[in-house]
Amino acid sequence: MLVYLDTSAIVKRYVEEPGSMLMNEVYGKALSGDVLLSFSAWNIGEVLGVLNKYHRRQWLSDESYLKARVQFLGETLRLIKLKLIKVIPVRTNLLKQAWSLIEKYHIYQADALQILSAKHVNSERFYTADRSLHEIALKESLKSEHVS
Repeated sequence: MLVYLDTSAIVKRYVEEPGSMLMNEVYGKALSGDVLLSFSAWNIGEVLGVLNKYHRRQWLSDESYLKARVQFLGETLRLIKLKLIKVIPVRTNLLKQAWSLIEKYHIYQADALQILSAKHVNSERFYTADRSLHEIALKESLKSEHVS
C-alpha cells in the first residue's frame, strides 16, 4: 500500500503533538514493509521550515530542534536507501496542473502540489493535519485521513 504524507503529517513524526502516535504507526508500517511512504521533494524544505519556525518561536528548544532536524533528514535518507519511500520530484507539469486547483479551491501552490503528487503516484491514502486540505483532498477523490 502506498501512502502520501503532506508536510503537516510528516512534522508530527518528529515533534510530539496530537497525531504523532498515528504518524509513528504509519512510519512503523513502512519500516516493517507493510506500506510504502511517499511525499514530494517540496516537503523536505517545508518540514525544515516548520521545524525552524517552531524553534524561532521557542516551541522547540535548541536541543529538540536539532534532534528533530537530524532525525527527519537521517530517517528520510535511510528510507530512500531502503526503498521504503518514494520522493516525488517537483516537475513543471505538476506545477502547471496545480494552477487549476489553486483557482478552484483558493489554496496555495504547495497544497495543490500535495494533492497532485498524491494522485501522480496513485496513493491509496493521503495523510494531512490540515483540515481544509483534507476536505479538498476528499473532493479530489483521494482517500484522505485527517491526522489529529
